[in-house]
Amino acid sequence: MSRTAPAPRPSLLLLAYLAFVSLGLPDGLIGVGWPSIRVDLGVPTEAVGVVLTAGTMAYLTSSVLAGFTLARLGVGWLLAGSTLLAGLALTGYALTPALVVMVGFALLLGLGSGAIDAGLNAYAAGAFGPRHMNWMHAFFGLGVAIGPLIMTGVMGAGLSWRWGYGLVGAAQLALATAFALSVRAWRDRAPVPVPADPVAPGMVPGTRAERTAASAGPAEVAVAGAPVALAGAERDGPAGGPGTPSGGARTGEPVARPRITETLRLPAVWLGGAAFAVYVAIEVTTGLWAFLLLTEGRGVDRALAGLAVSGYWGSLFVGRVVQGVVAERLGTAGVLRGSLLGLVAGTALIALPAPAWVTVAGLLVVGFAAAPVFPLLTLTTAERVGAAHADRTIGLQIGAAGVGAALVPAGVGVLLARTSVVVLGSVLVVLAVALVALHAAGSRRTRPAA
Repeated sequence: MSRTAPAPRPSLLLLAYLAFVSLGLPDGLIGVGWPSIRVDLGVPTEAVGVVLTAGTMAYLTSSVLAGFTLARLGVGWLLAGSTLLAGLALTGYALTPALVVMVGFALLLGLGSGAIDAGLNAYAAGAFGPRHMNWMHAFFGLGVAIGPLIMTGVMGAGLSWRWGYGLVGAAQLALATAFALSVRAWRDRAPVPVPADPVAPGMVPGTRAERTAASAGPAEVAVAGAPVALAGAERDGPAGGPGTPSGGARTGEPVARPRITETLRLPAVWLGGAAFAVYVAIEVTTGLWAFLLLTEGRGVDRALAGLAVSGYWGSLFVGRVVQGVVAERLGTAGVLRGSLLGLVAGTALIALPAPAWVTVAGLLVVGFAAAPVFPLLTLTTAERVGAAHADRTIGLQIGAAGVGAALVPAGVGVLLARTSVVVLGSVLVVLAVALVALHAAGSRRTRPAA
């Protein structure tokens, strides 16, 4: 029988929301700041790929190790120490004299951010409940939307890009202090396992997973050791009927765990991993290179271009909140199909050799359409591979998302440097069409018995 987590303390909720805002801020800064950073450091456009890859790899490593750290330090000290590390890394960005130094600080930032992400997911999965979990992850999108505004405002005031990172670094250090002062509260409010609670449709299962999106563990999967059973998630629709799990078993029933080789032999597993990699590649590539496209390819003023990039991330935040409710009423399948087609339409607008406002409209469409894709692809995993394979498949999908977030945007940067920035739209169209094809192929596969 499922248990309900106690009402979370408002102060802890506020800190959790602020922490996820802080996780998104650096992602919003680099897209607007990189054109100035590369000039200041004397490096080519594609060098951003080195920074992204270093940060992502450190993020994934830290997320995996967070479970062991939690057992030794507790969530309060883990969050305080990790936020301090992230704050110091961002301060280092502001002071960096060369690319190699920035890469070193990217590693520190990834280590700190990954532990924050995994630690809060582990705590919130048992202590906050689905509604607050959903809102907590939505605040990540808010942070990414605020980042471009900060960098645009700083540079619009005639200051160096370094001030943008300095301000965010100072905010991270203040947050670290708040976590250190609240260590006892986090310990007193230990998570309560909710082994059979249903997954709320539209819940965002991770943060970086769609950014680097990518390295956050699903909220309803064991994140850093949190005991939650995804296979018991309730789904609406033909796969199991109302009130039944997507895999076909009743909520709370044990699911036989297959061999790893059995899971890896399923084509839907590999198709799902490829879909996650492509989706996250679209999200990150758009946010990273849109500023360059608008300024150098469409002749948009830097301040307006920064606002447009912020609008892209903001539409992702709004879409995540709105479409979570829509998915509950209309069902995940229809919302997911509509979102995938919306991605194709939005990227086509970006690719058109049209006035700048058409490109901006495309960015907003892509952001809003992309919002529910990551969580809904996660929540429908059991329908594609069977409940017995779902948890392991989701782990593989998250890892694939991390690879897509690190490698594809960097590769696109190399392509843009060798050709023209206006090629970005065509690349995004190809990726969006590939995502539709991958999802269709994976959905057509016969779901194995759970």
